[in-house]
Amino acid sequence: MAIKDIFQAVLTFDEARVPDLVRAELEAGTEVEAVLNQGLIGAMDEVGRKFTEGDLFVPEMLLAAQTMKAGLELLRPLLADSDTKPKGTVVIGTVKGDLHDIGKNLVSMMLEGAGFKVVDLGVDVDADKFIEAARTNQAELVALSALLTTTMPAMGDIVAMLKEHGAGTKSMVGGAPVTQDFAEQIGADGYAQDAPGAVELARSLIRA
Repeated sequence: MAIKDIFQAVLTFDEARVPDLVRAELEAGTEVEAVLNQGLIGAMDEVGRKFTEGDLFVPEMLLAAQTMKAGLELLRPLLADSDTKPKGTVVIGTVKGDLHDIGKNLVSMMLEGAGFKVVDLGVDVDADKFIEAARTNQAELVALSALLTTTMPAMGDIVAMLKEHGAGTKSMVGGAPVTQDFAEQIGADGYAQDAPGAVELARSLIRA
């Protein structure tokens, strides 16, 4: 049994087996960070690559993310007790007036699987709540989702408020009707077309 078994279990959506594999690896003395980075994050990066190449689709990404979370639940308390720091904090939510959450949930899980601390505000979230959550959690990044064209203007309001009150917190936007042009128009720091793209964007924005 080895970390590669955890990696493979995530890729094959074997949610029932992942906690046992993670537990066995920890009991064998493998460092928590190695299990996280090589087993779980490595697998989700591979899932993202396969999706980008057209070998996996959204339902399979959701299954992989759910499988990864089964292992992450075991690691989370250990990570909190160790010196392992998250790669950054992201506040995420679907904007006011929009109740769609599948895309947002997938991005949230993929970000968590990539080692970020994720504060998920849910759906129908007003601007003040985003700003307050960013401030309270000292978030480096706020991720805004919308599936309705009628709720897209709320993104612009939140981005403007972040620039004024966000103490350097960056913003990224996404959702079916959202485009790169729209992101530039409202002054967002980035736009992602899909969940793997959101992970790469978050990494680059937080490193910058």
